[in-house]
Amino acid sequence: MEVKPNAPFTSPVEFEETMQEAVLTLDDFLEKKYKAHLLGTGMHPLLRLSETGIWSHRHRQIYEAYSRVFNLKRHGWLNIQSFQLNLPYSDEKNAFLMHNLLAEICAYLPAIAASSPIYEGKISEHLDSRLHFYKLNQKEVPSVTGDVIPVYAHSFAQYKKDIIEKYSNDLARVGVKAQLPGKDWVNSRGVIFRFDRKALEIRVMDEQECVKSDVAMSCFVRALLRGLMAREPEFLPREILLKDFNAVVKSGLNARILHPHGGTARKVCRHFFQTAWANASSEEKQYLSVVRRRIEDDNLSETIKSHVKQRALKTDLREAIVSVYLRLVKSLMDNEPYF
Repeated sequence: MEVKPNAPFTSPVEFEETMQEAVLTLDDFLEKKYKAHLLGTGMHPLLRLSETGIWSHRHRQIYEAYSRVFNLKRHGWLNIQSFQLNLPYSDEKNAFLMHNLLAEICAYLPAIAASSPIYEGKISEHLDSRLHFYKLNQKEVPSVTGDVIPVYAHSFAQYKKDIIEKYSNDLARVGVKAQLPGKDWVNSRGVIFRFDRKALEIRVMDEQECVKSDVAMSCFVRALLRGLMAREPEFLPREILLKDFNAVVKSGLNARILHPHGGTARKVCRHFFQTAWANASSEEKQYLSVVRRRIEDDNLSETIKSHVKQRALKTDLREAIVSVYLRLVKSLMDNEPYF
């Protein structure tokens, strides 16, 4: 179930209030009609693929087109929940400065944003299981996902030729000739251009447990990007970003990485936080304490995993998972971060 605004928010507070109202409205409907509740986080912890189905309503022709090439009945397609943040750009030069800086940021962002340590009732060996499966979900046509971390680019013409035309031709070659080729949203990298919105869309963040935490992540990314754009940019080789990203998806903040500010992803995230704090508005700073605590203590995946393991000492694993995720349901309803 996707919740999105019809127009950009003018402030973090408006973002929080509007989206929380939407969450409560939807949850009230679900409770009355189905005795069900909404749940945040990046993956449902108990859902099995045999219990799922492919969307058969509006836009179903898109999924029918995908299904001719990809096996949609697998994780990475059916059990993923991401928080997608759109940031506007002003012109071509500004757009590619943002794009290239975000390519670097997104290699490390999952260290803070991971919230999917459990799927199908088992504890994963990846702290960000959603991204682990997401990296593989279109392996039949690799140019669509492009290793998730974007290639540095410098012009719209180059981007459309090297990225959009490439995956469009590759999709057409395997039999997908309608709906998908030429569409910017087919691009499954961690940062993509949404030309109709004149925005860049970030896709590497797991959905958090509550709206306030999503707002905190958006404030962090905006303030960090603002600070990096004010400096002379220094871009790391993409090979380093790819290796570090894969390490972060598996091990989160404790991942051993190659970034010059690092050693561990936690050190890089601390460096990012200092930049974000120095460039945040007073309103954004009200939310950044959530991000600071995630960095200094544990990200949500690590917290969930730790709490489940603790409870599993007194009961079986499934009961422990249910107990912890019921608390996460309450976090979503109360709009209170879970630590």
